[in-house]
Amino acid sequence: MSETLQHLNSTLNGYVWGWPMIMLLMGTGLVLTVLTGAIQFRRLGFALREVLGKIARPGGGKGDVRPFQAVATALASTVGVGNIAGVATAIAIGGPGAVFWLWVSGLFGMATKYSEIVVALHYRESDSSGGMRGGAMYVLKKGLGWPWLGGAFALLTALAAFGIGNMVQANSVADALKATLNVPAWVTGVALVILTAMVILGGIKSIARVTQWLVPIMTLMYLSGALVVLVCFAPQLPHAFRLIFEGAFSGTAAAGGFAGSTMMMALRYGIARGLFSNEAGLGSAPMAHCAADTDHPVRQGLYGVFEVFVDTMLVCTATALVILLTDTWNSGLTGAALSVKSFGTGLPGAAGSVVVTGGLVLFAYSTLLGWSYYGETGIVYLLGAKAAIPYRVAWLLFVYLGATGSLHVVWDVADTLNGLMAIPNLIGLLASVPLLLRLQREFFGLPPRPK
Repeated sequence: MSETLQHLNSTLNGYVWGWPMIMLLMGTGLVLTVLTGAIQFRRLGFALREVLGKIARPGGGKGDVRPFQAVATALASTVGVGNIAGVATAIAIGGPGAVFWLWVSGLFGMATKYSEIVVALHYRESDSSGGMRGGAMYVLKKGLGWPWLGGAFALLTALAAFGIGNMVQANSVADALKATLNVPAWVTGVALVILTAMVILGGIKSIARVTQWLVPIMTLMYLSGALVVLVCFAPQLPHAFRLIFEGAFSGTAAAGGFAGSTMMMALRYGIARGLFSNEAGLGSAPMAHCAADTDHPVRQGLYGVFEVFVDTMLVCTATALVILLTDTWNSGLTGAALSVKSFGTGLPGAAGSVVVTGGLVLFAYSTLLGWSYYGETGIVYLLGAKAAIPYRVAWLLFVYLGATGSLHVVWDVADTLNGLMAIPNLIGLLASVPLLLRLQREFFGLPPRPK
């Protein structure tokens, strides 16, 4: 039975994370870039000033958390194991050229993330407990009149969260601590349950209070380690960028333990890993942003531009450059092992292992916090606010199971469910483009288009 399920899921996953979905997500990003007037480029400075200049300020609207706390919660979910292991895997399979296509996915992903947040904010509503909720399910229900499709998205979110946002993260932490410090998996599991319970049982306000500090600290720690490597290997930077741009359009010949790649391999794995990391188009992050006390959907949407910028253009790029500068990309290693070797080569002593292991543990823990709220939002849409507490308790149980178990079939299915979230989300987003453009003109004070 399990082999049959695994085969069926593998076939479906090939479509979900294969060329059809990649083209759908990238095509949506391209269309939204054109329709919004390339807002991620024209308004990037505005977005950075908005986020960094108003970190401690309330947004002046209805909501449960400050705008920066909302983006910190969203970043807690997106800056995860994929930024370390996923980027390394993309380079190990697709070659250095994959980094270029990862950047492309990030640039178009900024427009998608901005747009889905704007639309979701417009349709958000209070649940029966008074908390502000929003996301693709509410867009589909209130905007298109398709509550059944909204229910499908909510169910996919609630189920996928247990795998991609919970068990995979807990298992990654357990593996990392076992390998570096020989910590038993059950000890890691108990510790993670306690640390997670201390945060998520208090709901979104408690999660936001922690992520507003955790996300900047863990991101700066990781980027600082990468920056040291970049400075030490600065003379090799031109060569690294040449590898990226040449490999993006011609592929990369075999060298050392590297098996060689084609342009199409670089394109596929670069874009897929980028989209998997920043989650643009999957509909996850808007659920966190909808809790913000912002005065206008577009203002919070610009926080989404910042979110993808940090995740893909900073953190993913940092990992990629360290791997290329230390010339470990052709060592035959892949995933987190490649990142560990790269930082270990670039930093003295045990510093490299500390940076990667510490980053992986903190990234995974933050993802546990952020995705717990996404899954909870899905179940609240389906069953009402009364289901929130039972879902949080179940979340803690699966944290322990993920840390101590080896349930690869469950994880693979959750990965497929995570990708399937994009389909109803993109339907709601593309159908709401007229609303998106109207809200954008309204916010920036542009005159309305003539009828």
